[in-house]
Amino acid sequence: MSSDDITLDKTWNYEAKVAEVEKIIAEIEAGKLDLEEVFDQFNAAVKYLRECESFLQKRQQQVDLLIETLNEE
Repeated sequence: MSSDDITLDKTWNYEAKVAEVEKIIAEIEAGKLDLEEVFDQFNAAVKYLRECESFLQKRQQQVDLLIETLNEE
């Protein structure tokens, strides 16, 4: 998912994705998943973390632009 996809999808939520990653970590650490499930969950967590990183980068660009605009005034 690109940062543009995140912007267009109003149901996407940063806090929910972080909570999902934390849930996945807890499930893996509990040791109750079989190996295939561990890999599937790990892949999902990596996907969510990449989405979060993209979201934060986009927001940082917006903040930088706003600060630049304020400095010009």
